[in-house]
Amino acid sequence: MSTSGLKAIAPVPTAADFLDIVLSKTQRKTPTVIHKNFKISRIRNFYMRKVKFTQDSFEEKLSAILEDFPMLDDLHPFLSSLMNVLYDKNHYKLALGQLRTARHLIDQVAKDYVRLLKFGDSLYRCKQLKRAALGRMATIMRRQKDPLAYLEQVRQHISRLPAIDPTARTLLICGYPNVGKSSFINKVTRADVDVQPYAFTTKSLFVGHLDYRYMRWQVIDTPGILDHPLEDMNTIEMQSITALAHLKSCVLYFMDLSEQCGYSIEAQCKLFHSIKPLFANKPTMLVINKIDVTRLDDLSPENRALVEEVINGEGVMHVQVSCYTDEGVMELKNKACDALLEHRVDQKLKGNKINSILNRLHVAQPKARDDIIREPFIPDAVKERKKYDKVDPDRKRLERDIEAEEGGAGVYNINMKKNYLLANPEWKSDIIPEIMDGKNVADFIDPDILEKLEALEREEEKLEAEGFYESEEDMVDSDDEREATEAKIAWLKKLTSQGTKKAMKNHARMPRTAGLRTLSELSAGLRKAGHNPSSIEERAVTLAKIAGAKRKRQREDEDAEMDVDGEAEADGDEADWMDVDGEEPASRKRAKANSGVVVAKGSREPRSDRRLAGMRDELQASKAIRLRDLGHRERNRLAKAGESDRAIKTKMPKHLFAGKRKMGKTNRR
Repeated sequence: MSTSGLKAIAPVPTAADFLDIVLSKTQRKTPTVIHKNFKISRIRNFYMRKVKFTQDSFEEKLSAILEDFPMLDDLHPFLSSLMNVLYDKNHYKLALGQLRTARHLIDQVAKDYVRLLKFGDSLYRCKQLKRAALGRMATIMRRQKDPLAYLEQVRQHISRLPAIDPTARTLLICGYPNVGKSSFINKVTRADVDVQPYAFTTKSLFVGHLDYRYMRWQVIDTPGILDHPLEDMNTIEMQSITALAHLKSCVLYFMDLSEQCGYSIEAQCKLFHSIKPLFANKPTMLVINKIDVTRLDDLSPENRALVEEVINGEGVMHVQVSCYTDEGVMELKNKACDALLEHRVDQKLKGNKINSILNRLHVAQPKARDDIIREPFIPDAVKERKKYDKVDPDRKRLERDIEAEEGGAGVYNINMKKNYLLANPEWKSDIIPEIMDGKNVADFIDPDILEKLEALEREEEKLEAEGFYESEEDMVDSDDEREATEAKIAWLKKLTSQGTKKAMKNHARMPRTAGLRTLSELSAGLRKAGHNPSSIEERAVTLAKIAGAKRKRQREDEDAEMDVDGEAEADGDEADWMDVDGEEPASRKRAKANSGVVVAKGSREPRSDRRLAGMRDELQASKAIRLRDLGHRERNRLAKAGESDRAIKTKMPKHLFAGKRKMGKTNRR
């Protein structure tokens, strides 16, 4: 059973065993047969696999050792100090650090040789690189002989340590050697500690367990301590000092007044005073042992004064016992357990935060600046306030009282309107309508709305009498409207200059049907509205004449070009280009029938056919087209989309995946 907080650790092999384990595993788990006529890539992979597997095996074993051994900084302070006393913290950390470095070096060696193996140009070269890699790894591990042997010794010692729980309820026994500490623990627990009539029989910590008030307690027997400076203490004594310093326990300091232990009463009292700082914040009991030989009353006045000085110390209780006759042993056990329980309860009630913040607190005590007495001011309303009394008939009625009178919960419904502050209390229960006489009441919240409406109507009548609405052209925009219009025009110009569809996407446009109106319909609509459209009609006629002349000139230019090329004749007016029987002019027929090229109305016919570009004549062009189609025939037969379509119909050709292998068998390679 290992010490609580130290888990079981697997055995650490020696350096030679380590190498045997790893190299034999590599031999068993990786392929072993290789032939000289393998491809060089296969030879490289064969030896690279060997190197990588060996590296992984070393890393796995070393990592397991490093993870099993505890980190001293992560342990409880008692366990950390105990390991420092027993094994030397620096030596322990150095051993683990050497193994960690060895693991890193092995990784680096494997990486370097794998990189070299990638460029191995022969079987011999690859084999020699593999041998060199494994040889260097083995050399690194042989150098770890001492750290591995030390860690194995530490592991064996840790496995023999008693199971000490630093957080359990603990009775800690200390004192000079041979004063009866081990005899007491044998009496109160089932521990079997060796008891001999000579000093330093107990060389390490021993733990026993007892039950008191249905709780589990651990009793720790520490080796004897001599009264000399801390730096002069040996490993056996330092275990006791470590336990006293770090374990929250009840300390039982044993004294032998008969001096059979070989140490005087004066020396025992001096030791108590020298280690007393370790008893701080711990319940302490002075145990006067071997009273069957010498009691406190039998001492000389000088020695008794020394013992009384210890007993009268702050927080020290004393009990007289005899482990030989069992006198006072149970009383000591009960007293010690009760003292520790009481101490633990006090600590919990106090809390552990007060010590951490106490040094940051400063309580200010105000000082009087003069002799005037300033009493606290309490308002009269507070002084006269009476405490609520259920029995008092004149008490203030609560909502709960009203509820009880009206039938109780579930029957009584509280009136939310009774505390409304209104000019007339009778209005509290009035129902406020939302719609009245077919109109929304909220529209008539404004008390001056009728006067405002009359003022607005008078203003409208005045404007109408002045002829403000007769002609919209004479209306002058306000400054705000003019600014808004100018901003909109500027924005439209900006959008037009950018010419992006995205920018115009959300711009409001006139629907297509809005523009499909004839001039006569527009004129009739204006006359109906009371306007004179004669000026608009005149402008429309003028614009139509200008557009007609422009189209005529454009058509004449096109006809002149076509006459020069010898491919068209002059046409009539633009307005007469369609004959009475609906037949198109010859020039338009020729333009539409030219090589499948569609010519838009009012546009020019292309002067040359792109398909004949680079060809001598149409005969040569048709031959090129025929050859092109012939080249496509095979691809079309295989249903390929184009030259880049590399479809492989047979994924696993039989001749590559069946039949006898050339050398050896698959499961032996």
